[in-house]
Amino acid sequence: MEAVFAQCFGHSSNTRLCGGFDEPLYRPVAAPGQINELRYREDFFSSALHEASHWCIAGPARRLQTDFGYWYAPDGRNRSQQSAFERVEYKPQALEWFFSRACGHRFRISVDNLDACSISDSADNGFELRVWAQARAWCEEGLPVDAGIFFVALCREFGTAHDLNALRFCVSELNSDR
Repeated sequence: MEAVFAQCFGHSSNTRLCGGFDEPLYRPVAAPGQINELRYREDFFSSALHEASHWCIAGPARRLQTDFGYWYAPDGRNRSQQSAFERVEYKPQALEWFFSRACGHRFRISVDNLDACSISDSADNGFELRVWAQARAWCEEGLPVDAGIFFVALCREFGTAHDLNALRFCVSELNSDR
């Protein structure tokens, strides 16, 4: 996966995807001659796909900021914090779903909050439905440019050859961590 990302964006965006870290983090260059680093957790395949999703959505302005300028509240978020998290997280997770398909890898939705079951419930917040609706919208409208490039490269690398217009996403496929 790191090699595929490097082929797509290493030269053109001066960015590398690298694993082995305790926490994911995007580090833009601090000085000329350095390389932007998109770090993912340990060697977790899903973490690499998820961080690549964030990078593809971020765009040039956000790629100048550490962690794309997003806030992050750790596990144990209250209802308000979890709701704010889910309002921005559905797009990266929908994109991760595409990338997972391209790799032939199972996608699992995540609320990234082990205490979520005590503060939120999928039947009343609709997070899964937002992820699903975004995935369906991108099937019809097309993926963001960098996401499309990475999706095609992953399909080629993993031999999945998915036609974006033929992909079907079902809510029943989503398995929440709640």
